[in-house]
Amino acid sequence: MSEFNHLDYWKAITLFGLNVATYKPALGKVLLKVARSGKSEISWDDLSLQFFEEFRDRIEKTQMPQQSNPGRLSKLERIVKKHNLGKISKNEAIMTVGREGFKDVIPRFHTIGQNSNFAKDYFYKIEFGKKLIIKDSLLNISETAFIELEGELEARWSLLEGAFEIQQSPEYIALANDIRETYLANGYDRKPLTGNIQFLAGYQGNICFYCGQPMDEVHVDHVLPRSIVEHDEIWNLVLAHDHCNEMKTDLLVGPNFIEKLIQRNENITGSNHPWKFKIQKMLGKTPAKRKTSLENEYEKVQIVRGRAYWGGDKHYNPETDPFYQKLITKLNQN
Repeated sequence: MSEFNHLDYWKAITLFGLNVATYKPALGKVLLKVARSGKSEISWDDLSLQFFEEFRDRIEKTQMPQQSNPGRLSKLERIVKKHNLGKISKNEAIMTVGREGFKDVIPRFHTIGQNSNFAKDYFYKIEFGKKLIIKDSLLNISETAFIELEGELEARWSLLEGAFEIQQSPEYIALANDIRETYLANGYDRKPLTGNIQFLAGYQGNICFYCGQPMDEVHVDHVLPRSIVEHDEIWNLVLAHDHCNEMKTDLLVGPNFIEKLIQRNENITGSNHPWKFKIQKMLGKTPAKRKTSLENEYEKVQIVRGRAYWGGDKHYNPETDPFYQKLITKLNQN
């Protein structure tokens, strides 16, 4: 496997970060512009100006939501709106961005999934409120690579906007709230899951459910997000790498993993283990009923969670993604 290079770090940060707003692709575009111009630093005022202009132009172009929370605007959206309504001048808008707009995205830009140490300070050093110092890891990227990375950021930004738009539609909100209430009514408090490891390993071995690689540190993961389904039933639990667990968090997986989970559950119900009866009670007595039940649960979670898929695409499969395999190998080495 080839060396994990500067482009790989950038792609890991921008493609596998957690996104509840579009701050990361916006900052990424500013960083690429600065590095492409050959500048080794950018003042806080210039950073604020360029960040504001990226958001202003984007909102004007797409008219799409820039964060996931229905009924609310992100901080940058509010600043742009005030400026467009003439309530604040451009200079006031830029000053507000510099004062309030970077508290999360600047310190957390390098976070991959929930891992804040792996790529920490890889592309810039922060002198908060004063400037960013751009490192050689970004300055030395080729012109061809800059074009490629800008295209990926544009695609990522568009994907997030599409997901946020669905999550903010009135029909979606009403249906999602109904489903949430049902899950909450039937849910129960989280309980320790480590007792399930030995049992699950009997059907999975020491192989991560998501990436297919051997595991050192083992985590019990909810395939359908626990934050939505509100239970710890065995039919929804699998074993995963600590790194896959960190990056997936409570995002949706694609339908390929639902098919894999269905087959895993059938392996359990085909055994003599007592838990097969619990799976049959929860999902159904026949394979067809269990398959339909689990697919229905998946559809309901999709309604609540929107299109926030792990990897950005519902058909994404980390097990067959060469870059993800490369990333997992690198993370395991650290």
